[in-house]
Amino acid sequence: MFGELNWGAFLIALTVVELTPGPNMGWLAALSAKSGKAVGMKAVGGVTLGLTIQMLAAAFGLSAILAGSSVLYEVLRWGGVAFMLYLAWESWVESGQAAPAQTNGSENFYRGLVANLLNPKALVFYIAVVSQFADPHASPIWLQTLVLGSVHLVISLIIHVAVVLAASHVTSGLDRWRQSLGIRVMFALALVLIAVWIAFSTRL
Repeated sequence: MFGELNWGAFLIALTVVELTPGPNMGWLAALSAKSGKAVGMKAVGGVTLGLTIQMLAAAFGLSAILAGSSVLYEVLRWGGVAFMLYLAWESWVESGQAAPAQTNGSENFYRGLVANLLNPKALVFYIAVVSQFADPHASPIWLQTLVLGSVHLVISLIIHVAVVLAASHVTSGLDRWRQSLGIRVMFALALVLIAVWIAFSTRL
């Protein structure tokens, strides 16, 4: 059923896209360096759930509807920018003592989820997967999208986990430094840069 799909080209394109620095990678690296591996892993869970919802939306045609509406696309795009700026502001004003919710990372699971639901790049990516790699003469498009999207989720999960492990390892044992004003300011500035990246890279 899927033997005629160009798996080699798909996997190469997918890996290149995922290794290209973007909002997810930047946010996960900054968060893990600041708050540690456990928090970073929970954020990865939120990111993965958000991508899963985007993939399901693409499989059943919702992403095409959203991408076809410039108004809805802009609402998503600027919603993502605003959300990253909110996280930057929150990091700037937070105290040096982490709140319990911040310590267990639960909030960052939902932040990863929301950030990806508001990311039009993910929406457009899944539409591109359908148009470039799905075979309209083979099995149903929605089924091909689910299969291709599931492969993407696995690869993105592996890369995001690797980013979290690498970033948290760099600052392991430096808990007091993580909570310093300097690192909070750096984290806030990193989020502002990610917001700017979203604003410029997702323009139609």
